[in-house]
Amino acid sequence: MKERIILTETPQAKEVNMIVGWRQWADAGSISSSLPRYIGDQLGARKIGEIPDDGFYLFQIPGMHHLMRPVIEMDDGQRKSLERPMNELYYAGDEEKGVIIFIGDEPHMNIERYSNTFFDLVKMLNIKRVGVLAGVYGSMPYNRDREIGCMYSLDTMKEEMDRYSVRYSNYHGGASIGTYLLDQATRDGHEFFGFYGMSPAYEFPVSGSGEIEGAIDMPQGIRIETDYKAWYDLTLRLDHMFKMGIDLSELEKESHDLVDAIESRLDDLEREAPELDIRGYLAAIEAEFTERSFVPLDDIWSTGLDDLFGEE
Repeated sequence: MKERIILTETPQAKEVNMIVGWRQWADAGSISSSLPRYIGDQLGARKIGEIPDDGFYLFQIPGMHHLMRPVIEMDDGQRKSLERPMNELYYAGDEEKGVIIFIGDEPHMNIERYSNTFFDLVKMLNIKRVGVLAGVYGSMPYNRDREIGCMYSLDTMKEEMDRYSVRYSNYHGGASIGTYLLDQATRDGHEFFGFYGMSPAYEFPVSGSGEIEGAIDMPQGIRIETDYKAWYDLTLRLDHMFKMGIDLSELEKESHDLVDAIESRLDDLEREAPELDIRGYLAAIEAEFTERSFVPLDDIWSTGLDDLFGEE
């Protein structure tokens, strides 16, 4: 019988939390599929286990020949690699605190079994809190702090979530894997939350050929493929919540570079198609936007002390 959970190491820290992402539908800005792995790399996390495929994934759907199939790479007639769906666990920590990074593929079927296995893992490793990351596209200023949507499982979490400058979700529609697991977490009493970063997407006719590194030009407009600004804003919150001690300087630089690249691309589009009134379009978005910036209290104290005693 296939093991439902395979572990090569069991974390021994007094407090263990988990950050989760999937290759999934709600992955604007590569927030869900790539940001958890980035955080794991910054922490030096090592692989400690996985949830094997237990009938969670389709091989194919007739008429959609490449949508579900695993990707194989051949070299001179021999198999070089096969990319299968995965659900892997990585861990970093010490005797006091530890963080598990869960990186998976959103299941296609047997969702109830997947959900039960996921929370069996949570109980097995005595995980205190689960944080899910996801991304959605929307019209918002590219050069402002990203709007962070929030969902949470327990009433007792509300006061703390208020501190993270979030907008609480009023979504009504098809469930993603994160919102599905939220239901079981609420019923079973697990601390579970989701942060959904909004990544800018603009819809206007575009005929230019220029590109932004980390972004994709579309016939209808621009969307950010890898939104480092959202990564920064989310990691700032997670680092404060879980006290991970991540150096944010690299992400901060990447986010500034991304804003500059978008600014340059918009200048190009304005020259190529002045009739689109791109600046007017963006000004209208700016006028409707309310920025919710997260500045940790300890950062405020640090900045204030620097201002007072910097010269000394």
